[in-house]
Amino acid sequence: MSNLTHLAISVVIPVKNEARNISACLASVQWANEVWVVDSHSTDETVGLAQAHGARVAQFDYYLGGPKKKNWALENLSFNNEWVLLLDADERVTPELEKEIRELWQQADQADGYYLNRKLIFLGRWIKHCGWYPSWNLRLFKHRLGRYERLQTEKVENTGDVEVHEHVVLTGRAAYLQNDLLHEDFKSIYHFIERHNRYSTWDAQVYHNLANEVEGNNALRASFWGTPLERKRFLKRWWARLPGRPLLRFLWMYVIQRGFLDGRPGLIFCTLMTMHEAVISAKLYEHRLQQKQNSLPSLALPTSDAPQE
Repeated sequence: MSNLTHLAISVVIPVKNEARNISACLASVQWANEVWVVDSHSTDETVGLAQAHGARVAQFDYYLGGPKKKNWALENLSFNNEWVLLLDADERVTPELEKEIRELWQQADQADGYYLNRKLIFLGRWIKHCGWYPSWNLRLFKHRLGRYERLQTEKVENTGDVEVHEHVVLTGRAAYLQNDLLHEDFKSIYHFIERHNRYSTWDAQVYHNLANEVEGNNALRASFWGTPLERKRFLKRWWARLPGRPLLRFLWMYVIQRGFLDGRPGLIFCTLMTMHEAVISAKLYEHRLQQKQNSLPSLALPTSDAPQE
């Protein structure tokens, strides 16, 4: 595909210390005529590698309570194109997905945004089961019409500066693409666990908000009869109120969703996600104790020395 015409799409990739992943990601979007890498002052070779691939680099500084990186990029970058494609550094556009996007650009009747289905590769294996596939995310859209929801978690410390599990809310019509977006992190299990420790603080606040029906700003509505993401939000509201979630998470992923069919990587993945659920529960319990003691009003944790990647 490299000899074909570049498409008028601006790719946005938020990063921090992603030297292991950034080259493969950038190589997969050489067909786009503009690529922005939004960095948070990486200390590895991320910026140099991005510039070597011809990407434009912008630096971002997050302040507690402020907009996170993707919404900031959508608001502040001077895009040359109407359309943006948002990727994480550990994601790659497959040749099949590139071909589908090219065919889409030749059609007169386009939607305002498109959902992409992420295909997770974990320990060298596609996690086809475990409830992790399909995994739809709105990533390709007209940048003036889409913003990430804000779930009242902006003041939770040590969760990083990127919208992690928030979804894009689109003002317009959305459709679905058929070919997968590849999600394969070249970092180690150590980084996976470190990252999910931070995510669990964010998830604990989200669980607290969902259980107490605290509405976010520009958030997806929770509706059993809505879109797949709205239905998922509805179910998560009930999930946040259930006891015994770590055990239920393992049974759901490994048994009901047949994670055992994904071999040893599937077992390890289900075990790690069960640990993640247990950490969320522990942080929620800690929060309740802190509220009783009137010590800390939020889920803020002591500042960590671990790298924020």
